[in-house]
Amino acid sequence: MPTSTPERELDLESPIGGPPLVHGTLPRWAPQFTLVTAIAAGFALFAVGTAVGLAAIAAVLLYGLAIYSWSRPIEGARKAKDRVVTAIVASTFLLALLPLVSVILTVVSRGVARIDPAFFTFSMQGVVSEGGGAYHAIMGTLIVTGLAALISVPIGMLTAIYLVEYGKGKLARAITFFVDVMTGIPSIVAGLFAFALFALILGPGVRLGIMGAIALSVLMIPVVVRSTEEMLKLVPNDLREAAYALAVPKWRIIVKVVLPTALAGIATGVTLAVARIIGETAPLLITLGATSGTNFNPFDGRMATLPVFSYYEYVNPGVPPEPSLQRAWTAALVLIIIVMVLNLVARLISRLFAPKTRS
Repeated sequence: MPTSTPERELDLESPIGGPPLVHGTLPRWAPQFTLVTAIAAGFALFAVGTAVGLAAIAAVLLYGLAIYSWSRPIEGARKAKDRVVTAIVASTFLLALLPLVSVILTVVSRGVARIDPAFFTFSMQGVVSEGGGAYHAIMGTLIVTGLAALISVPIGMLTAIYLVEYGKGKLARAITFFVDVMTGIPSIVAGLFAFALFALILGPGVRLGIMGAIALSVLMIPVVVRSTEEMLKLVPNDLREAAYALAVPKWRIIVKVVLPTALAGIATGVTLAVARIIGETAPLLITLGATSGTNFNPFDGRMATLPVFSYYEYVNPGVPPEPSLQRAWTAALVLIIIVMVLNLVARLISRLFAPKTRS
């Protein structure tokens, strides 16, 4: 009876005619230790007079060189290259994040000094130096932005519904083309359009809150159209076909099936569109002008808004200039807080109105 020969064991550490198939690994603390060492070297270079940017670049290069030299003989070339590429990607992300962090820290550090009740309850009527507040600008921003949303949301949603549910042929292609063009127009052009429109109707030199709302709506409508269109396209056709099978009219399908299904995405897109226009300055400089008093009527006289208020306080400070500059930075901080709140509201709306699925 023949006996079977034992199988030869495969030596993974040193196979015949090739490199090892199994490598060691660095300790878990190795990347953190190397990173801390590189950061310490960067701080040391900064302490001896090196520019901040050069010190940061030197720290990144030192980390990449150190982690590659440490990983190559232990883990092999492939893993060492992976660690270096990971370091490059992380450094690029931090570099892109640096301007945002710098802006936030600068605005917060310079604007927090005037975060007091007076800033939110007083206007600049009769104030020439210290004191005063941005109550008139805050209310003007909310009124003008609310009017812009009231104009833009119905137009944008109905346009998107037409493009997705009804639009075919040359008209739909033309609307899509003009929406794309409107998405890229400069904000100053929207302000000039609103100013020219009202100058033809009411005469030159007119400044009204509704003019600013229309200028902002020109910027907001294409954003609403695009976001609503994409959300409507995500609604499964099976839902529409099931409703057609029950002999439901098309308009009722849109109202009762399509829109409720896409409501979360539509609401999020609208909220982000409002956050997009609330900080615009150029069109409001042309259409609203500036005022130091409170005006709640967008159809009668000038209105103040936070972007314009911050701009004029910064470029035309009083004597001494410090109170005006503080008000400018605080107005910018309040505007950032409003935008942040709107983004949080968008996330909350998306979570609350999202279609419920069984787990």
